[in-house]
Formats: sequence, C-alpha cells, structure tokens
Amino acid sequence: MVSEVKQPTRAQESTNAIERLYITMRHLLNRGFYKPSGVSGNALRDALLVLRPEIYGSVAEQRAELNGLIYVLERLPEGIEQCRFINLTSDEGFSKSHLKPIIPPKRRRNCYRIDDEQMNIEITRGRSDIYDILTHLTFLFIESGKISNRVLVEDGNATIRDWEKLTQFLNQKKKNGAEREVAMIHTANILGRTFDEVVEMQQKLEKSDNPDRFLSVVHWLGKLAIEEETTGNKRTITFSPLLRERLGHHIHGERWAYKIKKTLAEKKLLNRPIHIISANMHSVMNSLFAKKALAKEFPNSKSLEIFEALSSPKNEVLRNKIESIGKKNGMLFIDDMSGANIDVQIFDSAKFGEDTCCYEHPEGISDEEKPVIFVMDYAFGEQAYETIDELLKPMEENGQKKFLNVHSISIMGKAGILEGGKGDLMIPSAHIFEGTADNYPFHNELSAKDFESNGLKVMEGTMVTVLGTSLQNKDILRFFHQSTWNVIGLEMEGVHYQKAIQSASKIRKSIKKDVKVRYAYYASDNPLETGSTLASGGLGTTGVKPTYLITDRILKQIFES
Repeated sequence: MVSEVKQPTRAQESTNAIERLYITMRHLLNRGFYKPSGVSGNALRDALLVLRPEIYGSVAEQRAELNGLIYVLERLPEGIEQCRFINLTSDEGFSKSHLKPIIPPKRRRNCYRIDDEQMNIEITRGRSDIYDILTHLTFLFIESGKISNRVLVEDGNATIRDWEKLTQFLNQKKKNGAEREVAMIHTANILGRTFDEVVEMQQKLEKSDNPDRFLSVVHWLGKLAIEEETTGNKRTITFSPLLRERLGHHIHGERWAYKIKKTLAEKKLLNRPIHIISANMHSVMNSLFAKKALAKEFPNSKSLEIFEALSSPKNEVLRNKIESIGKKNGMLFIDDMSGANIDVQIFDSAKFGEDTCCYEHPEGISDEEKPVIFVMDYAFGEQAYETIDELLKPMEENGQKKFLNVHSISIMGKAGILEGGKGDLMIPSAHIFEGTADNYPFHNELSAKDFESNGLKVMEGTMVTVLGTSLQNKDILRFFHQSTWNVIGLEMEGVHYQKAIQSASKIRKSIKKDVKVRYAYYASDNPLETGSTLASGGLGTTGVKPTYLITDRILKQIFES
C-alpha cells in the first residue's frame, strides 16, 4: 500500500520562501546588481508573495496595500519612489560632499539623492540592513506593478482616464482643495481603495512643503513601472564594490568600540565595575535623575507620571533640565562618529552629587567599587554581534592588553509578542535563531516575578531572533508558539548579543566567566492578531510604563550588586 504524500503546510511553504529570499539576496549581493523586473527581481517578488508577511497586509491581492506602504516609506529615504537607480554603498565619504543626507524617520541610515534618477543608501550596520532595504524595495516594486497593471489599457501604450487626471493635477502649479479631492477620487480608483482610505493616507504623509506627497508617491511608483513596460527603461539596484569588500569585517563596530574604550581609559574607568545596558537614550538617565531633578515641577507625582510627561514632545525644557543635571553629575555623552549610528552615555556613579540620584549605593562602598553604567543605543540585527564583540575585546596600548571589568550586560528592547498585546512584557530564558538549529540558553538575572502586580501581562520562555521583522507571517509564528520551542516573542538582536557575550566570557575569556546577563522586552505589536502588527502604528504612551519598569529593575540590581 502506497502511503499518501503529505502536502507542505503553510508554515513549511513560508519557511522555504524565507530561505529563497535570503539565498537570492546573498547571490545578488555577490553579483553586484539586479533589475527588479528581471529574473532575480522576479524571484524575490515571487518569494515575498508566497510568504505574504503580516506587515505587508494585502500585498498578494490586486488592490494596493496602504498601511504597508506607509510602513515602508517611513524606513526608506524620501524621494526613492522617483529613482530608477538605487545604489547601496559603504561609508564612502558622501558626508564630505555638498549633498545633504536624507535620513528616514524610522531608520537611522544616511541616504543621498545623487541626481534626478539615483539614490545612494549607506549601509553601515551589516547584512540585516541590506535584507531590510531589499525586502522593503521588493514590496514597493510589487505595489508599483499593481498600479501599472491597473493603469495600462490592453494595447499596452494608452492609460486610463484616472491616471491622466492624476498626472494633470500633479503638474498644475496652483492647486485648490476641490481639485485635490477630485484627484484623490481618481487615485482611489487606481489603487482599488476607497476615497476615505486615500484621504487618510494623504493626511499621514502630507508635509508643509508637499501636501500632495501621497498622490506624488502613487504617481511615481506607477510612472516608473509604466515606463518599464512601454519604453524598456528598467530600474536597477546596485551594490558598490567597497560595500561588498567591507561587509562582515566589523569596520564600523571596531571604530565605535575603540572610541568608547579610549574614553573609558582616559577617564580611568576601565578597572571600575562596568555595567553595559542596551536601551534607548533617555530611560536610564530619567530613571537616575528625573524624580529628584523635577521635584518642584512635580511635587506629589509618582515616577510614572513624570516619565509620561517627559515622553511628550512639548516638554523639551524638562528633558534639557535633566540632561544638564546629568552632565554635572558624572554623565558623559559620546556622539557616534564611526558610522555605526549607535550613540553612547556613560554614567560614573562615583560622581553623583548628594541627593541627585534616585538609587542608593550599599553602605560603606568605596568610589572604586561604585558602578559605571554604560548605555548604548539600539543595534540593528547582526550589528548587535559586531558592536558587542568589538566592545568586549581588550584594549591594546603599547603592546599591552587592558581588559574591561564588565560585571553585567543588560538588553532591553521592543519585540513582537505571540500571546498578549502592546506594552506587555517578555522575559526570555533562551534565544533561538530562525532558520537554523542555533540556540542560546542562559541564566537571566531578571524573572517574571520581578514584574508581578504591575497590571501588565508577563510572559517567560524562549525568544526567536528573526532574520527580519518584515518577513514574518502568522503560519511560522503560530508554529513557533504552539510547538515545543515554547516561543513567546520575536526580535532581531538577541542571538547576536548572546553569541558575542558567550564567546567573550567562555572562549576568549576577555570578560568574567560569570558575567551577569539580563534580557527583557516589551511588546511593540502582536503579529498573530489582525490589526496589531507594526504597520498599525506606534506604541505612543503605552510603551512608557514597561520601558521604565524594566529600566528600574535593571538599575536596582546594578546598585544592589
């Protein structure tokens, strides 16, 4: 009897699609260029359509995906939809030219508009940055193709009336509200969306100098795709020779780490107990100083109320006051000039003035025993390994090695949660690397008990480090969550941090073998719930409470140690 051949599940199909995407991307990087409408570009497009990531919503449908489009545009340089040639480069000195960098609002990367047709994007954070950009570009090209298919009529050269009216409106020098509404009606028909949805997107993207940015984006996406069909002028993605040569060599991480270790040596802090925290650039500073610094402004307020007030864009004066007090009490800010795009704060707790810090040292502790708190801004994907690996290496001067006296490493960040909602907490006991058998169990100094009775759901278990948040779909995540892996959430850096920590402490022995590690994440989204993905919007004030709960617990453990 012949057994029935089982069909692959959606999770297996999705896993295969991710593998094809990454193999294709690596091949294209080695090759040096590709055309989105060519064989390689179509391979990326087909794999993404099979995967149908949650963040890209209706990408596989004929109608345009609007929330996914906004998400992508916030992470790519403004004007990229107008460029036929996109060049991914290393840091090759463009900052010294007359060109002004274009920095996307949701990604720290320098981009340069070379001319009307070309955009250069600097890659200084490794392969994760390249995968992120190529995935977003592939989404843009899919949406661009949808517009072209809806606009071109059967003979292949003529376009529908809606397109002509949109083009006519955008070419006008003077525009009024009524004409803009008519143009949005035509755009809604082109996109297969409602007028209300187009109005909402227009409002999200409008700028004071360009109120019609969304309509312009739609027009340029369609224009370049139509020209590819009718004139043969193909869009091209290239990778500069220097980028291909430098990738994987820790050039930016090495520069970044050297500057930090040199500063620590100059301040005679290398031998002091050093506690590394990967977090944002405000929560540690605010936790240390805010309540006492703002005692007059908030005489009877709880810490959380003060932190929520500080998160408001209106309260820049208060934030500046805390920063000023911090600088007078042992805080040092290292502005990153290495290209890694990771800023650093150093807090020398021996220099905290009397009644300035909200945490107390144990009695009888000497200044030499007081902690130095080193805060680094978030790394991106594989960049986490590059930066921590370089930082934990001993500093060499005059042929002598000087080791850092690292006592603990704490990682705090946002992650996707698989059971719960925005703002809930995840405390990992291990990290597993998506697409491999690599797994990194560790003893976490933080536990779910540390966060009980705070009104937030706290999950404890395994976290999966994903190759890219923009590639996740429900089928894979549901498998991770329901299988014996007991995955509670997903993020992009955990494996890379832990790999660097374990190699430094257990193999290279450049830091203490028993270095304490802490990991805690708060939920930015739940990709298993419709309407709760990253494309649905930011956390707002929802993120304030978990951010400061985690920061407070980390600082208490540091000061008690």
